[in-house]
Amino acid sequence: MLASLRIRNFALVESLAWDIPAGFVAITGETGAGKSILIGGLNLLLGDRADKSAIRSGENECVIEAVAVLPAESSIHPLLAEAGIEPCEAGQLLLKRVISATGNGRQFVNGSPGTLALLRQIGDRLIDLHGPHDHQSLFSREAQTRLLDAFGGSEKALADYRAARAQWLGLEREQADSEATGQAREREIALLAHQTEEIESSALIPNEEETLVARQQAAANGQRLKELAAGAAQALSEAEDSAEGRLAEVGRMIRELARIDSSQNDLATRHAALAGEISDLGRSLVSYGDHLDADPRSLAEIETRLDVLQSLKRKYGATIAEVMAFGEEAAARLAELRGRAARGANLEAEIAAAKKRALAAGGKLSKLRAAAAPRLAGSVRKHLMDLGFLKGGFEIRLDAGEPGPEGLENVEFVFAPNPGEPAQPLRSIASSGEISRVMLALKTTLAAQDEVPVLVFDEIDANVGGEIAHSVGAKMREIGACRQVLCITHLPQVAAAAFSHFVVSKSVVGGRTISSLTPVAAEEREAEIARMLGSRGGGAALAHARELLGA
Repeated sequence: MLASLRIRNFALVESLAWDIPAGFVAITGETGAGKSILIGGLNLLLGDRADKSAIRSGENECVIEAVAVLPAESSIHPLLAEAGIEPCEAGQLLLKRVISATGNGRQFVNGSPGTLALLRQIGDRLIDLHGPHDHQSLFSREAQTRLLDAFGGSEKALADYRAARAQWLGLEREQADSEATGQAREREIALLAHQTEEIESSALIPNEEETLVARQQAAANGQRLKELAAGAAQALSEAEDSAEGRLAEVGRMIRELARIDSSQNDLATRHAALAGEISDLGRSLVSYGDHLDADPRSLAEIETRLDVLQSLKRKYGATIAEVMAFGEEAAARLAELRGRAARGANLEAEIAAAKKRALAAGGKLSKLRAAAAPRLAGSVRKHLMDLGFLKGGFEIRLDAGEPGPEGLENVEFVFAPNPGEPAQPLRSIASSGEISRVMLALKTTLAAQDEVPVLVFDEIDANVGGEIAHSVGAKMREIGACRQVLCITHLPQVAAAAFSHFVVSKSVVGGRTISSLTPVAAEEREAEIARMLGSRGGGAALAHARELLGA
């Protein structure tokens, strides 16, 4: 419900603060007192185009604010989250619009800057305005479809259909994407297959390049190294004047010296150690030379392998590790693309099956709607009779169409106010009085299902009187039991049926005309109803007013 409305410097209103009760609220007043200003303010708050001429003369800006109380299940909450707006604290939605005479206007939702588009979206979910200032969600086929489904209890069937349709369309999009990118995918598969084959056939080993470089350097100098090792070994032990031979002669001399002078026995020990070292060195040189590979073919093989590694590095990465990583990624991508190509062959069958499921789900939904449509139409016709359309026609058409997001048919509410006239869609009805009463009949029938919590009726009782006026008031009171209803009316029968009553009046203060809104206390309602009956206090009018209020 709307909990409060604040208007400042708008048209004849200098400052208005309205705490709005729940249920059915009547707003009355003399013609020209400014009742339409309330509707104009609400329209601006719900995103209508601003006219700067509406700013009160002599002021720079007008401000319109409202507080609405929302239930936890309101569809406005996810709308705010999607727009990045602060959530409602304690269920209170704060709306504000500022119209400036000198610059651009501003609008705020829960204290955060918002757009006019967001205000309109909130308005569509919060308030239905019926009358000269139309803001009627029921003109929309989508809204009509939602109401029919709510009345018939087919929301789950609609959700099942939408899920099946989404799967069907998703597969068709996948097929279209596959066909559009088929040639490019085949080219990519061919390239990846070549790359992975080239890398895999190379049988790369981590750190292989460093090992090959060391082997290359050794193989390139193999002959010279063998010569040096052999020469050194010969000089140590194999030549006639080898180091070992000379050292043996030195050993004999040292042993003779130690025999004569026993204090020099350590010289013999040191000689023996030196002889052992020279012998070991000679054997090491021989072994080194034996293991050297001086075969030119081995060097060629090493250089060929290094050329292969260099070629792979130029194509796929700066190091062998990067080349190996590239190969793994290419293999994974190749497997993915080949899987898609294989899946493409099965998509036709999957699409056909998904379409069949979607159409079957849509058929179940259509049956539920076909059963609910005449029941809903019959209930609306009954309420229309109470509202003066004794022979008016109201039907719900279900025209076959393409499988759309709302189902397999187009739902259209049609109305013929007079016998012999063709029924027309609600949006084509010209008379605001007629369409407003149709809306009242619909709202009465659908009060329990309609998601829009606030209804505003602006003089929908035009050209209505007598018993029909009583019916209008009774139906608004009926809707007011589960919705907030704000009704601007000139009919005493309607005002008398309201739970709460407010009067708009106009006065001159300081040479300026000011509109104001005041609540009508219980003891004052008889006088206001009598005024509406055309009397300023006559006994008959007061008696009639008491009768209406007691009805």
